Amino acid sequence: MQHLSGIDRARYALEKGQRIPVGALQPVVAASWQRCRDNGLDPHKPPPQQVISFSDIKRRREAKSAMRHLALAEMQLLYSQIAGSNFMIALADADGVVMDTISDQHFADSEAGRAILPGSVWSEGERGTNALGLAAAIGTSVAIYGREHYFAGHGHLSCMAAPILNPHGEICGLLDASCTHEARQEHTHALVRMAAAQIEKGLVYRECSDSFVFAFHPRVEYLDTLSAGLLSVSPDGCVTSINSRGKVLLAGLPAMLGSHFDTLFEAGFGAAMDGLLNGGCIRIRDRAGSGVFMICRQIGQGRLAARKPVASAVPPLLQKQDMPDFVCDDHSVKRSLGDVSSAAKLRMPMHITGETGTGKELMARHIHRVSGRKGEFVAVNCGAVPEDLFIAEIFGHERGAFTNARTEGAPGLVRSADRGTLFLDEVAEIPLAAQTSLLRFLDSMEVRAVGGQKVDKVDVQIVSATNRDLERMVTERLFRADLYYRLNAFTVHLPPLRARSDFAAIVRYLMEKMAPGMPVTDAAIANLSMRHWQGNIRELKTVLQRALVRRRTDYIDEDCFDEAVPALNSSEDCCEECRRRPLSRAKCQEIRSVYRRTNENVSQTARALGLSRTTVYKHVGSPQGYRTLVE
Repeated sequence: MQHLSGIDRARYALEKGQRIPVGALQPVVAASWQRCRDNGLDPHKPPPQQVISFSDIKRRREAKSAMRHLALAEMQLLYSQIAGSNFMIALADADGVVMDTISDQHFADSEAGRAILPGSVWSEGERGTNALGLAAAIGTSVAIYGREHYFAGHGHLSCMAAPILNPHGEICGLLDASCTHEARQEHTHALVRMAAAQIEKGLVYRECSDSFVFAFHPRVEYLDTLSAGLLSVSPDGCVTSINSRGKVLLAGLPAMLGSHFDTLFEAGFGAAMDGLLNGGCIRIRDRAGSGVFMICRQIGQGRLAARKPVASAVPPLLQKQDMPDFVCDDHSVKRSLGDVSSAAKLRMPMHITGETGTGKELMARHIHRVSGRKGEFVAVNCGAVPEDLFIAEIFGHERGAFTNARTEGAPGLVRSADRGTLFLDEVAEIPLAAQTSLLRFLDSMEVRAVGGQKVDKVDVQIVSATNRDLERMVTERLFRADLYYRLNAFTVHLPPLRARSDFAAIVRYLMEKMAPGMPVTDAAIANLSMRHWQGNIRELKTVLQRALVRRRTDYIDEDCFDEAVPALNSSEDCCEECRRRPLSRAKCQEIRSVYRRTNENVSQTARALGLSRTTVYKHVGSPQGYRTLVE
């Protein structure tokens, strides 16, 4: 066994019931493993998965409302700092009971993500060695990487946790960041510690509003950082709280609750107060002879002294220049985006399909951007133009060309879009009489105004969109077949919101635009994901706006959504495997719906949704066909 690494030797000994080799693990991890053994936990078996009732979760949230209020803001900031890293951030109380989570969709959909949810218990006694439970047990921050977890089933996880101390020095909560791989995340560990320290700092100001709060540090430039000691003192000079950094800076002195300012610093409390309130920053010696700079951060009764402002809002996430200004993490949407740039460069007419509110105009504007065209993006709602004026609006008209025509004439939308993009929204509403003229224009790119003789050549990218079934309209002779095939050179299908795999990212994106820095918990997103969303993203935006109005705190959780709405059917029209997960269930229902609409044609369903035939087979319940395909 000499050639084995430390963790390999340690796990071998653990699984064989032998003594853990000295030096093979961090001492705190080795001690935790031993405690787990003593408690009779079997590392081979799946760990217990205790989840408490929702009523108990609400009770715990209410008991820690001040801490939770501060923590959710820090969790949102932490999420923005590590976004894209496949992480979940969790807040737990001192018992290791998870109260809230904020995560990206990839982690939330993983096995680990489904295990770390509000109400789950992650104490060391329940889940063995894990960062959250170990931080609660030893009272300090800790990181547990991969197979350092006691239970083998947690070996794919890396997690970093830090305790949150109240002003009395007691653990009131735990902050944890977890990811689904074993890569060491020292940077994230540091961010978690900083976030916990910031929450502790906020608790001091909130819970010691009747006290003076002083920041102190040997170097004046550190007074506005988390490295500074924070000391709250009553009006008569008694210490009401001191943070962990303050205890380190005053090591060897009676830095404890109830001690007096005069026992810690050489200058008397009165003299120090005169300098702090009149001169701002002072230099003072502690009773051990070390000099520190000190400044008053809060005057009693919650009145704040002048201090350097600290930004509380989360900075908006930076967008890559070559990415669309909307969420596109869904597989089918991402696949479409990969092709539209090439199609636009070939000047292919593009047709966008999707239900109302799925973002068809946003996609059309993205097509215009990636085309590199210098002209304007001109949008026209074909259903809003009167039938007798449609041709004149599109192609323009000369002065006096018809009754009620503009006296000065009009160039028409096509000319306005020259060297740019013409977006024909609700293209199914184009009058039959006008469809011939539009088809002729698409073939020649030549335009002649109504009542005019001059023919102009234009260069226009055509993008059309509809929420109706044009193919069926062609069959029913409500839409010209040749025009349909001309517009349909390249099709982009936008799935409904209920079928989007990036639903959580859409919620966070919309909230960031409406209220930058507003935390949204995973429980809130899970609540929203159960709905049918007939109005899609447009409806979601309205619901989020109502939640912002109704909220009574600086975060959005499931309590902000109390209106009765129809939820997705959890047992019908869905394969067995997808019923347990709302987002997968929605996707499955969409696939089956299109499958029926195409007369159970797998190839057409796959093309319409931008999926592989394998994926369609898996959801429409055709085991024999699926086996044949994969064989």
